[in-house]
Amino acid sequence: AAMLAELRVEHMYYRHDSIVKAVAEAQDTSAADGDTAKDMTDLCTYIYQHGTDRQKTRAMLCHIYHHALHDRFLEARDLLLMSHLQETIPIAGDIATMILFNRTMVTLGLAAFRLGNIWDSHQCLSDICSGRVRELLAQGVSTGRFSDKSPEQEKAEKRRQIPYHQHINLDLLEACHLISAMFLEVPNMASPGDNDRRGRVLSRTFRKYHDMYDRQVFTGPPEQTRDFVMTATKALLKGDWKKCADLLKSLECWDLVPGDNGAEEIKTMLVEKIKQTGVRTYLLAFSAQYDSLSLSQLCEMFDMTKNEVHAIVSKMMINHDLIASWDQPTETIVMRNVEPSALQLLALQFAEKATSLVDANERLLDAKTGNYGYKDGDNWRGGNNQGNRFGFRSFDKQGGRSGRGGGGGRGNKGRGGGGRGGGGR
Repeated sequence: AAMLAELRVEHMYYRHDSIVKAVAEAQDTSAADGDTAKDMTDLCTYIYQHGTDRQKTRAMLCHIYHHALHDRFLEARDLLLMSHLQETIPIAGDIATMILFNRTMVTLGLAAFRLGNIWDSHQCLSDICSGRVRELLAQGVSTGRFSDKSPEQEKAEKRRQIPYHQHINLDLLEACHLISAMFLEVPNMASPGDNDRRGRVLSRTFRKYHDMYDRQVFTGPPEQTRDFVMTATKALLKGDWKKCADLLKSLECWDLVPGDNGAEEIKTMLVEKIKQTGVRTYLLAFSAQYDSLSLSQLCEMFDMTKNEVHAIVSKMMINHDLIASWDQPTETIVMRNVEPSALQLLALQFAEKATSLVDANERLLDAKTGNYGYKDGDNWRGGNNQGNRFGFRSFDKQGGRSGRGGGGGRGNKGRGGGGRGGGGR
């Protein structure tokens, strides 16, 4: 009975209610009035009570996927966090379940994006969208010339491919990932050179694409999804939020968003987020050019209400992103240009020279001992993978983790001086 319930769940979880309703109406059946959420809950509850461990895991993933597909992000997130699936999936060693986990994570990220939770969306999508998306989602096989897979492995991988009607559109996935990264990275990129924010890198993939786009000698009109996002990023960095909004709203992939008026709702959300990011970016990039700035002028520039702009600017002041204060009677922002003192400048120069001296010392020691950072095994690569906010990781089909980690450092034995990352000197 649990096996039959699992089969029925796996034939239901990927269908949106709008599709179920359209199919039922075309067949003139009474299923159009059914409650798919209740059916899924009943079937999954039965599997939780009577199924095997593998059936329970797959039922839980299908249940989370169904919640996320219908924009019930909070329920899906709570189910995932309470089940601790991100810890048990790599131990299971079941490749089909790993693929389902990756698909669930992607759907959860898309749900967060549709609801405007940009940070959560980026955390869910960043690991899987960093590379080999087709393989991780079982929507294609790599056909590289230098592939080291045996014929048996290639046949097994082709058998694991999911049918086309269950595919997640890769253009929509790339657009959501890059746009969420853009909202997080653009304020950091617009910060002046001496600001700590500029050194924060939240999405290496987005920074790499942006650097490649910047290095192009000639850039024609955008054609692919990535080109649209990169062109919109350049416009937003200059404070031109209207051009950025027009470029992102013109993407054709929004028509694939499920649900009634799904495309219009996501375009409205994008415009609001672009305005908010535009205000923060403009103040971070050009605040040094102003002694004071009128609130009404900012409202006129970004087509926002006074309360919205006041909330954004006040939050920036609290977080020390903007060194300024409010002059309430005149409704102006008074900038406090804090220039580093002579002693602070000397301290910064000393820190930079000490860092370069430590680097030179390490290179000299490596050349002398012949270690080249290999003494600690794989830690020299920056091993110690740190999970993101939810502790999620995408898993490839060999059971390994595909996300990049940061962290560890060299730990060679040697002379005095601070070592990088993990090991002390």
